Amino acid sequence: MVSLRRLLQLLTLLVHSVRWGVAPSTADEALRSGHGEHGEPAHHEPHKDSYGTFASEFLESRYLSDDGYPFPTAPPVDPFARIKVIDCGVTKGCIRYGKPGCDAETCDYFLSYRRIGTDVEYEMSADTDGWVAVGFSSDKKMGGDDVMGCVHDDNGRVRIHHFYNVGQWAKEIKRNPARDEEGIFENNRVTCRFKRPLYIPREETLVDLHLSWYYLFAWGPAIQGSITRHDIDNPPVSDRMISIYKYEDIFMPSTAYQTFNSPLCLLLIVALTFYLLMGTP
Repeated sequence: MVSLRRLLQLLTLLVHSVRWGVAPSTADEALRSGHGEHGEPAHHEPHKDSYGTFASEFLESRYLSDDGYPFPTAPPVDPFARIKVIDCGVTKGCIRYGKPGCDAETCDYFLSYRRIGTDVEYEMSADTDGWVAVGFSSDKKMGGDDVMGCVHDDNGRVRIHHFYNVGQWAKEIKRNPARDEEGIFENNRVTCRFKRPLYIPREETLVDLHLSWYYLFAWGPAIQGSITRHDIDNPPVSDRMISIYKYEDIFMPSTAYQTFNSPLCLLLIVALTFYLLMGTP
């Protein structure tokens, strides 16, 4: 059975021969011997030679798959650069939520920010297979907030989306200010990096990042690339307004590690310890 590659070769030779008025067998012999059809030296026309060169190069194996179909050569893909927490509080600001001492790969939620010219670069990561987001709020409450989210879709890609909180519902906005987007889903974590302009005039859904805002942190599952309700009922919020001009390294303990940070709990522990040491009367 004749392979598809051989059929393409024969078809190209046939087109070449018909175009220049030479029978396939004679043309083939003439090309091999360097003589014309009646023995005279072959006259190579520049256009004919360039056409033959193009056809032969096109049919070389490096341009064809094993099945004989042409395929493009994909450019190399740069791997996602890991988030460096060693820079937190020095060359970028960071907010960590989770276990004490956690980093970008172990915190329940991680966010970093730094200024680059007229842009702000954000890095986000969360322990989820769906989405991770940050919202910019003036009052610590969900509603009327500018939100940037990284969503893991069914094709394994992580894309950057722009949302606007309408009450308790996040509405996706077509105008997306993100650029230089990167994202990865690995070890059941969604991680991304992107830049966004400090200020975009005449856009109500985009806040001015020159100003300070409360940061809302959220993450949760996604269905076919669309976000659903966040994982926890009361997502964490920064205790104070965050300024992109001040690089801090802020740690916020998750619920499991907040018990002993409460002043009331500490007082109860002291009282219980005193009671045990003194004994009952």
